[in-house]
Amino acid sequence: MADFDRRTALKGGLTVSAVGLLGTQMVSAATAAPAVQEPQIHGTAAWSARPPNGSIVVENHKPTYIVVHHTVDPGNVTDYTLEHAFWASRAIQNFHMDTRGWVDSGQQFTNSRGGHITEGRHRSLDVLRGGTRHVQGANVGNNNSTCIGIENEGLYSTEDVTPALWDSLVKMVAYIASQYGIAPEFIKGHRDFNSTECPGTVLYNRLPELRTAVGTLLGSASSRADLTEWPLLKPGDTGPRVRMAQEFLRERGFAVPVDGVFGPSTKDAVAAVAARNGLMRDACGATAATDETGFLGSDVWPLIVRPGTDLHALKAQLVL
Repeated sequence: MADFDRRTALKGGLTVSAVGLLGTQMVSAATAAPAVQEPQIHGTAAWSARPPNGSIVVENHKPTYIVVHHTVDPGNVTDYTLEHAFWASRAIQNFHMDTRGWVDSGQQFTNSRGGHITEGRHRSLDVLRGGTRHVQGANVGNNNSTCIGIENEGLYSTEDVTPALWDSLVKMVAYIASQYGIAPEFIKGHRDFNSTECPGTVLYNRLPELRTAVGTLLGSASSRADLTEWPLLKPGDTGPRVRMAQEFLRERGFAVPVDGVFGPSTKDAVAAVAARNGLMRDACGATAATDETGFLGSDVWPLIVRPGTDLHALKAQLVL
């Protein structure tokens, strides 16, 4: 599998997306925010990273979004040492290069359960320090030219992060935001761009808290109260949101039941929409290939709704 160039927009004639709507309203925090001190970040040499097997692309612009991920594997370990953090960084890089076929680690930075931050993709740290460009990663399908990603070690679908990981995440995100002038509302989760569980429901639900904490360090606050995002639906889900999705899919020609149950036929229809529109899947699992085929999230909803639909209003309706 080749490492992707993410400069192109979503395929399929999309005119409005959840990402695009937010991107047009970016507010710079650089002019108002004080400089945030760089946390301790261990570069690729510190954890004995392999050299990349291809060119590292450096985007000639700042990123728009800071994206939070979880690694899934090796799970919620209790080894909080720096040595383990280095091991995890090597395991991620090996998986991304040897299994996914990427030139290097997909994420720019990694945060361990012990609160140790490491550089992921080569050159990410030096380029971040410059504050004007950013290294293109491979962690947000179809959006890597606009995003800088942090993998957080562990699985946070039902469990919370460690206090050490949370503390280092706040400091790291605040530093990135300060360097690039990114306002708190542009701190996102992976699922805000792709149909994925990442960064886990528990950590995803703490993103408003993260934005507030980062805003405090920046000396600024979010300028937008409306941060409504598309809901994530998965096989096995039930309810009115599934029923609405099924109605949209039937209007698109898919023979799915409208019963409010996310069964196999609904999963297959969603997967077909994703494949038809060339949606790329940079899987959320940093060291394991998690199967999220047929998940219906932020990149699929705009492709199935009725033409002319007010997407903001629909999102607000769906999250109720």
